[in-house]
Amino acid sequence: MLGDVLLIQEKHHKAGEAIIKEILKRKKDKFIVAISGESGSGKTELAHVIARGLRKHGIFAKPLHIDNYYKVLPLERKKWRINNGIEDCVGYGEYDWDTIMQNIDAFKKGLSASMPCVDLVTEQVDMLTTDFSSVDMLIIDGLYAIKTEGVDLRVFIELTYHETKKAQADRGKEPQNEYRWAVLEQEHRMVQELKESADILVSKEYEVVSNL
Repeated sequence: MLGDVLLIQEKHHKAGEAIIKEILKRKKDKFIVAISGESGSGKTELAHVIARGLRKHGIFAKPLHIDNYYKVLPLERKKWRINNGIEDCVGYGEYDWDTIMQNIDAFKKGLSASMPCVDLVTEQVDMLTTDFSSVDMLIIDGLYAIKTEGVDLRVFIELTYHETKKAQADRGKEPQNEYRWAVLEQEHRMVQELKESADILVSKEYEVVSNL
């Protein structure tokens, strides 16, 4: 996302290095990593750290942020969720998975692709073109990222929104109010169902452990 604020800490670097070691053990052509976790858990920070760290090993990794792929535009999403009922519409189905899979297919084939990118300042969606011909790896981060088909390594961050309220306020991506807490609670229920499908867990203390 354009204008996103990353709060990268030592814990992200430490966890990132541990995950990079696991990636290097498993690496193959057009490798895909997915990172799931609740809002504010550090998904984007971890994806950034891993992508930058892989450069030291001669690997070019491209982060793909699933939050850029909402079907409903940012300026319209709150009204749409309230009108349709937060418990009924917040979740996996909010995302344009067809476009996500088309972009992943372009990555696998080494093609160029147009990808949505939310500008957090204007709350508009821009389209950016990415040339995947020189990209070795894709790092997908998002609430439900590890549900993505064809992923080679699934990472789940165990922090919940209950522990990350301060981080979310510091980032200032969305106002913290009753509506926002209702959305976070619904996301919490759905994201936690994904934990068992992860290959690697990042604990609340940001320790990396195998879930196999």
